[in-house]
Amino acid sequence: MSAEDLEKYETEMELKLYREYRDVVGLFKYVIETERRFYLTNDYEMQVHSVQGEVFFEVSMADAWVWDMYRPARFVKQVRVLTFKDVNIEELNKSDLDLPSDDSGFNA
Repeated sequence: MSAEDLEKYETEMELKLYREYRDVVGLFKYVIETERRFYLTNDYEMQVHSVQGEVFFEVSMADAWVWDMYRPARFVKQVRVLTFKDVNIEELNKSDLDLPSDDSGFNA
């Protein structure tokens, strides 16, 4: 497989992922972003832990969708994330969900 073939494959996978996101985002209430992943969920719990002066976050989600083009199944029943990095949690406004109906807004 050439570098060009690999780049074309990754571009196609990103476009497929974007289309899937566009189709499912309206089903969810929250966007949760960690340093490694981006999740959509309707239910989460976050706990802040401190051990020997080190602070870390534990985020648990139920029935989530994960933005990861290398996963064959992006819907997951339970997710538990432990991280020393920032966690960004946003509640989606339904007006924010008006995404372009075509792929013209996607830059791959």
